Amino acid sequence: MWRLLLPVCLLASLSPTSAIPSPLPPAQAASACASASPPKDLHPHFKDTRATAALDLHLAQRHDGFVILRVGLMPKDTSEEYEITFWNSIKDSQYPSDYEAYLKAYPNGRFAPLAQARLARLRAAAPKPTSAPAAPVAHAASNAAPAAPAPVPAPAPQAKTPPPPATPPAAQTKAAPAVATPAQTAVPAKVNIATTKPGPHDIQDCPTCPLLIPVTPGNFMMGNDTDDPSEKPVHRVSIGHSYALSKYAVTVAQWNACANAGACPRLSSESNSAPNAPVRDLSWDDAQQYVKWLSKVSGKPYRLPTEAEWEYAARGGTATRYWWGNEMRKGTANCKDCGPPWRVEAPDDVGSFPANPYGFYDMAGGVWEWVSDCWHNSYKNAPDDGRTWDEPNCQTRVIRGGSWRDGAGYMLSATRFKYDSSVRYNANGFRVARDMQ
Repeated sequence: MWRLLLPVCLLASLSPTSAIPSPLPPAQAASACASASPPKDLHPHFKDTRATAALDLHLAQRHDGFVILRVGLMPKDTSEEYEITFWNSIKDSQYPSDYEAYLKAYPNGRFAPLAQARLARLRAAAPKPTSAPAAPVAHAASNAAPAAPAPVPAPAPQAKTPPPPATPPAAQTKAAPAVATPAQTAVPAKVNIATTKPGPHDIQDCPTCPLLIPVTPGNFMMGNDTDDPSEKPVHRVSIGHSYALSKYAVTVAQWNACANAGACPRLSSESNSAPNAPVRDLSWDDAQQYVKWLSKVSGKPYRLPTEAEWEYAARGGTATRYWWGNEMRKGTANCKDCGPPWRVEAPDDVGSFPANPYGFYDMAGGVWEWVSDCWHNSYKNAPDDGRTWDEPNCQTRVIRGGSWRDGAGYMLSATRFKYDSSVRYNANGFRVARDMQ
């Protein structure tokens, strides 16, 4: 005899096997659950993960009057979404620091026991030092906590549209035509920045300073009305000041110059071994130490770019989804499904992919890049003049651009996400800016 009716479509946990009494035969119970509509307010960055989990509901067996169901999770709370997405992004990782990051962010999380077990196994399997004491665990810092979750957005469609050639921003008087009008061909990969001389529009304020490209004032449409709600509404931004932005993300060698001077912390050698790779595994607070040191040694007012300045430069005068067009094109960005060169272990060196029309490299993929702004869930009431959108005692800052670990859905010019300002994560880096005086 079937027992008391209970809602069998309740999504209670991430794919556990649940025993739920039901008055319906198995086929009807499964059909009723499958017909239930998912909520419409789910964050688009997680729609692929949640759809797979939520719709993975099927009848496993019938025993002693119970319908045994495998039930997927469809969380409505944003923190649950981030936790599940973060876990999905590291669950197959062989790096202890990824599990340390999860446990730091979610010490009582639903996957904490599994994370602890995997962390113990990886530590036990690590080579034992023979004469020197054990090196500090990756992510250890003088003033920053270990890492926190990294977002996993929905995949973007693949495409065949070739990128437009590049035009340096110094030659522009207006900055946001519907499609960039090329005046020269895109800079080819691969560039060795250690030996490359500054170009005619480049600025270098000191021997160890990053190369900068000046950006002239202009207008553009910021955001994206067809994707992530945090990127809405699209709004017109008028940048009335000239500024300069680093041509590449700050590299390991450039960071180490600051560390050698005692002004920046030593970062994880696990993540920062290649001198021309983008420096990563650092927090927003770490980046602030670097720009403070750079300002001192150069005599110039260095800072992080504002979010609007970053997107203005990343678009390179275009209004398309990607700077090269509206469809993904292989070989234009350093991401896991963007084509070669790509390695699962680390991002490629800066300058390994074509520059955008303004001459900036790797603003799509490579590493996420910190900007100065405090995180807001949308652009409602955002400033329209390109200044930093800050809040008192802000603890969560904006990161832009996606990383090599992410899919093509991260490579859109409008892509944005958030991170705790004191937390390090091995896919986060930055580039620098300064005002033109």
